[in-house]
Amino acid sequence: MDAKRGRGGGQPRWRRHRPPRWDRWGDEERRHRWPWRSTVLVTAFVLVGTGFAAHAQEGERSAPGPFAYALLFVTGAALLWRQRYPVPVVFGTAVTTLVYLGAGYPYGPVFLAVAVACFSAVVAGHRRAAWAAMGVLWAGHALVAHWLYRWLPPSGDSAASWGQEAVIATWVVAIAALSELARVRREQWARMRAERIRAARRRADEERLRIARELHDVLAHSISVINVQAGVGLALLDTDPEQARTALTTIKAQSKEALGEVRTVLDTLRAPGDAPRAPAPGLDRLPELVEQAAAAGLTVGVEGEVPRLSPGTGLAAFRIVQEALTNVVRHSGSRHARVRLDREGGTLRLCVDDDGPATGTDAGGSGNGLAGMRERAAALGGTIEAGPRPDGGFRVLATLPADVGQGTRPKEEDR
Repeated sequence: MDAKRGRGGGQPRWRRHRPPRWDRWGDEERRHRWPWRSTVLVTAFVLVGTGFAAHAQEGERSAPGPFAYALLFVTGAALLWRQRYPVPVVFGTAVTTLVYLGAGYPYGPVFLAVAVACFSAVVAGHRRAAWAAMGVLWAGHALVAHWLYRWLPPSGDSAASWGQEAVIATWVVAIAALSELARVRREQWARMRAERIRAARRRADEERLRIARELHDVLAHSISVINVQAGVGLALLDTDPEQARTALTTIKAQSKEALGEVRTVLDTLRAPGDAPRAPAPGLDRLPELVEQAAAAGLTVGVEGEVPRLSPGTGLAAFRIVQEALTNVVRHSGSRHARVRLDREGGTLRLCVDDDGPATGTDAGGSGNGLAGMRERAAALGGTIEAGPRPDGGFRVLATLPADVGQGTRPKEEDR
């Protein structure tokens, strides 16, 4: 089932790469929201500002009448559709502004509506349309100011100077350039936002993997011991009640310890930003593993001194030994295992051997257990070799850097 649902196991593959529902809802709401407030403000500013501009240019340009204000109102009101239809709006505002200027009405804030429409079109990704609309506006104005002015109001008007035309061209280019700058900044922000979302998903996937690995290591070992002891207790319940009592006592102690470790792992789900309530286990708890294996009927010999390790390496080494001994209990016919520890400089060599033979097809353990060991080693920059020995039995050989993350936990544990 996990293979169908994807690597995370929690959602189908096609859904894991979609943004969260609340995020999609927010994007849709912003996309379909009408820009009433900004449209009203721009339209009011254009209408009021044109009145002041008319007084300043009295005698030079035609006084704005009802038709002029109607053009200004239509130009400003068109901005209400600038987010849904940016291309028609930018061309529409350019044309109405050109008609307004061709009618001889005063210059002024009428260009503001065109600037807002151009900005919206560029930010929406319609760069060529925005530049074309601004080019149409400038070319149309140049045509009116240098040729058609003879037949257009106000009467007696003369051709505009090329210096004035250069100012308007500069203004047009400045609007388009600022719109392009805003588009670039918005795209950068969108990329950063998408990267933050991907990083959050990646951290969540790594955290799920870490918790799954921890739960597997804890539960597989403990349940294996409990399973063996339950079998012993059932077999001796009538013939040797005292030995059965011992087996039940072991089951109780092992289940209590397993519950404690599971609770510690799950605490990270409730308070992911807090420090763990209990220190992570390390190789200093190797004697506990030996005792638990002995309770399951497995004799474990330990060779070598337990070295001083960083917390991250100690936790990985402990889990690797725990998983290896669990696999011996579950999948090997041997009742003897050997653990060898050897530190050479900054490298820890950890070897777990059993004499076999395998009792089933899963010799050496299931794929999840071996995969978990390899992931732990790889996270620290180490390696795991696991497989049958030439003389029979099974060997797990781990090579780990002893001092990685001294004083810290490894990256997949650092939650």
